[in-house]
Amino acid sequence: MALHPEIAAFLARLPAPPEGPLDPAAMRAADEAHLTPLARRLPLHAVEDVTAHTSAGEVPVRIYTPDGAGHHGILVYFHGGAFFLGSLETHDHVARSLAKETGRKVVSVGYRLAPEAAFPAGLDDCHAVVRWVAEHGADLGWDGTTLAVAGDSSGGTFAAAVAARAHDEGFDGITHQILYYPSLDLDFDAGRYASLGENAVGYGLETAGLKPFNAFYLGSGADPADPLVSPAKRADLSGLPPALIVTAQYDPLRDEGEAYGHRLREAGVAATVTRYDGAGHGFVQHFSWLPEYQGVFARTRDFLDGR
Repeated sequence: MALHPEIAAFLARLPAPPEGPLDPAAMRAADEAHLTPLARRLPLHAVEDVTAHTSAGEVPVRIYTPDGAGHHGILVYFHGGAFFLGSLETHDHVARSLAKETGRKVVSVGYRLAPEAAFPAGLDDCHAVVRWVAEHGADLGWDGTTLAVAGDSSGGTFAAAVAARAHDEGFDGITHQILYYPSLDLDFDAGRYASLGENAVGYGLETAGLKPFNAFYLGSGADPADPLVSPAKRADLSGLPPALIVTAQYDPLRDEGEAYGHRLREAGVAATVTRYDGAGHGFVQHFSWLPEYQGVFARTRDFLDGR
């Protein structure tokens, strides 16, 4: 299937990137300048900004309650952005859609970003919020069932790493992991996966951009050989939570996500890999309004429901 025409048209309209080194502050400001006004966002029963007092310090979180039911399962969500971009605001629409479609309460994590916060600050924040949710379940209206982690792109990296770290620490309360086009191997040698070559140019995220976009994170002390940085490097995947891995046909990262799903199944972990044809990296954030991709949130609901 060809790249979806709406995505192709959007990419054709994008201006050329500025020359010179990436400027995190300017790029963050540009992202925040294109937010959907609050009045036009998907309405929910409640959306509340709170501070989670965790072992990693005070972490801002946004809690989305889908309806007036007294208790819900909980999904802890980590936004993407190559570890230096993204925020509670830029991914607010994703968290709202997840809450609405899955019927779970969503706790979106405003973790610290590189390069200002060196590794493992962001990962520590995400991990600590999951433990905070488990410890404060009664206050949060948790029904004691679902406690899932989810993330897109680099947020998917964190979701996989948090699931593994929690397991290693003996905390097996995470019931599911949901990885949307995750970055699981930060060794960006273009020969490692076929999709790095097949989808190198022309689909939004380009293979040549992976190193500079992730340089802020790797330069802060994150070692690509560390399984907490590159979850694909983990030797033993047994005992991890069931996984839903969503990939995109025209994503350079497609094959590492699908390979991870295959390895999970070999290790005895229930893993579902769903590829969305015609899509590129970032489609859950940017193009889930298209009819072909709206179903990703329903697919997430079915996974959490065991269907």
